[in-house]
Amino acid sequence: MSRIPNQFRKHLVCLCAKTRVTDWVCVKIGFMTTQDSTVSENALSGFIRAAGVILAISYPVLALSAGVRAFYQLFFKEGVTNYLPAILSAIAAVSYLLATIGFVVRKRWAWRLSVTMLAFELAMVLTIGVLSLFIPDTIGRTVWGRFGADYGFFPLIQPLLGLAWLFHRETRRVYGIGRADE
Repeated sequence: MSRIPNQFRKHLVCLCAKTRVTDWVCVKIGFMTTQDSTVSENALSGFIRAAGVILAISYPVLALSAGVRAFYQLFFKEGVTNYLPAILSAIAAVSYLLATIGFVVRKRWAWRLSVTMLAFELAMVLTIGVLSLFIPDTIGRTVWGRFGADYGFFPLIQPLLGLAWLFHRETRRVYGIGRADE
């Protein structure tokens, strides 16, 4: 019993047998787990953990970039007749900063704030991205324009990656979100 991997102990009720040197089979009323399934689960968990680190670094960089772009467009660019791109870039910068809080602060409220900001960001990049294809002169050059093409499509990819990270079981457990027995 003491040599059974920890991830299986909570599922052990009826039967546990070592089938090969590296595989454990544990059965709990219709539930079967082998090391092969945990390998893919561990790979996904490793990817999700790496995504959290990447997001915690890249979001502040993107916020700085969008903020500098908005500041330049608002205060230093000459002949500006359309302030919408600058305002959209400023809104993007603020949303990136607010989303960053959830990647750094491990509290329930920060998790909810990040989920809200990432959903808002995804909705905006999709909306502004579509609008920039049909009315490019009105939308202008903004972070979300053309689905974030000026930023290597990071504004489109990052909220999806961030939401996947925030909703991952391990991440929710760290934030105290969801059921305690998960």
